[in-house]
Amino acid sequence: MKRLENKALFHDFNQTIARVLFEENRYPWEILPLISDFIKEVGPQLDPDEYEQVKDNVWVARSAVVAPTAFLGGPLIIGPEAEIRHCAFIRGSAIVGAGATVGNSTELKNVILFNEVQVPHYNYVGDSILGFKSHMGAGSITSNVKSDKKLVEIKLGDRKIETRRKKIGGILGDYVEVGCGSILNPGSIVGRHTNIYPLSSVRGYVPDHSIYKNRNEVVIKDA
Repeated sequence: MKRLENKALFHDFNQTIARVLFEENRYPWEILPLISDFIKEVGPQLDPDEYEQVKDNVWVARSAVVAPTAFLGGPLIIGPEAEIRHCAFIRGSAIVGAGATVGNSTELKNVILFNEVQVPHYNYVGDSILGFKSHMGAGSITSNVKSDKKLVEIKLGDRKIETRRKKIGGILGDYVEVGCGSILNPGSIVGRHTNIYPLSSVRGYVPDHSIYKNRNEVVIKDA
């Protein structure tokens, strides 16, 4: 449990405009209900030479590339050099970091994408945090609501942390690779530099520097 409290083991806070949220909260999922208000507060303070307010509560870096077919719902901040591709659907309460890619038919809702995150093909990312340079393969998604609609618990082996939240998707550390077609079940926590096999169904906590195939096949990478 203390490992989750040491958020610096998961993320380089210098790689997101939302650094203060991570520094001020104990667990990363506690940040999720704060994203919308944070964007509304920070957006008007962004440098107008670097960012353009394209509509209410939506700020887009002037160096970002946004396809005309993309939907940009607020509150939203899109960082420098980000790429928002054809038919991306950003529903709001989203921070897209510098150099990040949001691809064809990818849907975002209530998320923080750290800098250089890639969600490039048919991804759903909801109520989630994706760390620096993490990548979700084609068709991989975060499932953010349990099938029984109960509150999400974070599972650490035999221990559980009550979140008091109905919606939590995935929390990915920096440099995580998620294979194509994988599902991150509600409350999945994946440590830095971990690889998720294609077509995996991920539950609970996955250690950093590991390779995950299923809950019974997790190996630590060689140093």
